[in-house]
Amino acid sequence: MKRIINAFIRYCIKGLLLILPIGGALFLLFWGFSTLDSFLNFSDSFLINPETGKPLYIPGLGILSVIVVVFVAGIVATLFITDPINAWINRQINKVPILRFLYSSVKDITEAFVGDEKKLNEPVLVELKEGVKKIGFLTQKDLKVIGLDDEVAVYFPWSYSFAGELIIVKKEQIKPLNVSSAQAMKFIVSGGVTSMQQ
Repeated sequence: MKRIINAFIRYCIKGLLLILPIGGALFLLFWGFSTLDSFLNFSDSFLINPETGKPLYIPGLGILSVIVVVFVAGIVATLFITDPINAWINRQINKVPILRFLYSSVKDITEAFVGDEKKLNEPVLVELKEGVKKIGFLTQKDLKVIGLDDEVAVYFPWSYSFAGELIIVKKEQIKPLNVSSAQAMKFIVSGGVTSMQQ
């Protein structure tokens, strides 16, 4: 009887290990999609169901509208917005203090992950003190403008989070890692559970 119970528990644990990650990923995907769609979907504000006379909600229209807007903006930016126009837009935004701060912060973060020149592309190992090391991304190699000649800026993402912290360290404390940025980021965000092997 004990063997049957142990086998039952073992199979349940293996089933949980199989189903939980898949179910969790699908749940987060569905939750993110539905939350974003309900926030951006205005179909029930201007569409009326002819049969009932009530507002008509079309699932997915919010996400679709964002994709279309982003796609059209990409075409406009590529074909029509030249460097002088882009510089003029940036100058106008920089005249408004709060907007300048928000715009530049969001722009820098976006470009760090998906821009033409991805900024989080140099994973490094940093020795913070003897026996304690941390994996991060080298973001600035030259800090002379703030009077730091032999120091660099390293961004450390936090595990199980989209946040992180910036630390200034001596150049000799960092060691480049021979792995891709995606592998390093996955390893950090997973709390070291995911392997960094190819």
